[in-house]
Amino acid sequence: MQAIIELNQKRWKVDLNKPLDISIPMRSGAENPNAFGIQHPQFKPFELNGFIGSVDFGGSVNCENLLINAHGNGTHTECIGHISKQKITINQSLTQFFALAQLITCKTDNNMLLLETIKPLLLEGVEALVIRTLPNNTDKLTKNYSGNNPAFLEPALCEWLANMNINHLLIDLPSVDPEEDGGLLSAHHAFWQYPQSPRLKATITEMVYIKQSIVDGQYLLNLHIASLETDASPSKPVLYSITEVQ
Repeated sequence: MQAIIELNQKRWKVDLNKPLDISIPMRSGAENPNAFGIQHPQFKPFELNGFIGSVDFGGSVNCENLLINAHGNGTHTECIGHISKQKITINQSLTQFFALAQLITCKTDNNMLLLETIKPLLLEGVEALVIRTLPNNTDKLTKNYSGNNPAFLEPALCEWLANMNINHLLIDLPSVDPEEDGGLLSAHHAFWQYPQSPRLKATITEMVYIKQSIVDGQYLLNLHIASLETDASPSKPVLYSITEVQ
């Protein structure tokens, strides 16, 4: 299936048969990325009055209870409700699911991703920025970040991205902020411009994984979430290659 779309007064051809999924699958147990000391996901069969939701254990169907925490268990998308006093949910915030995105690959400097690194690379007119950090190893699929001081973003970078109208920021790190910062969350506040000028439709997606075969450049982003009325949801960001049509 191919489509022609119009974005920023340009026409693009997109092949919808070739999605590039940059989410990390979530499974029960420890074989997931983990951050902030949050418990691992647990998928357990539902049990009631002798019924068990597992075909393996004699049940007629598989029916599992899921215990997860989006912020620590893998790819997730969060909204301003993550830091706001007001009850704002990701299901309320994310109402447009396609955006023109740019993928950038870069290194951190002293464990921080800097404004001076990203600023010369950002293309005009993109609405979403996907950042792949180096080294880009497959251990990101199951890496334990808890207690290991993972890299983070300079608050000045997040403030600049907000001023550049980047509505969706996607990173392969567990957070835009340091693991321990005394509760400041300066980069989150800067990107959402909270509380001075809240960006209610802006989102941050953390712990993606972008294969090395996906080249830097512009893409159509399709950002999927579960319809949960809470601050964050496990998510499935998908990129599609696009070609400008004259």
